[in-house]
Amino acid sequence: MNAYKTYVTIADPKQLVLSDLPFQPGQKVEVIILAEDNQRATLAAELKKLFKEIQATHADHPLTEEEIAAEIEAYRRGE
Repeated sequence: MNAYKTYVTIADPKQLVLSDLPFQPGQKVEVIILAEDNQRATLAAELKKLFKEIQATHADHPLTEEEIAAEIEAYRRGE
């Protein structure tokens, strides 16, 4: 089976127009429609938001180098 890939932007959700296809009249084709995956962009935005929230939490009381070192050691010990 030959594959043909193209990208279109949906202008009308009730209709999709494909033109200039490399197939013969009467040739049967299988059509599969896949929406663009925006999950990665959404996750990146959520992560940036989380970072800003964490930074705001510690803005009034920043961690000292000793507190950071203690947290790292506790993590390494499995606590």
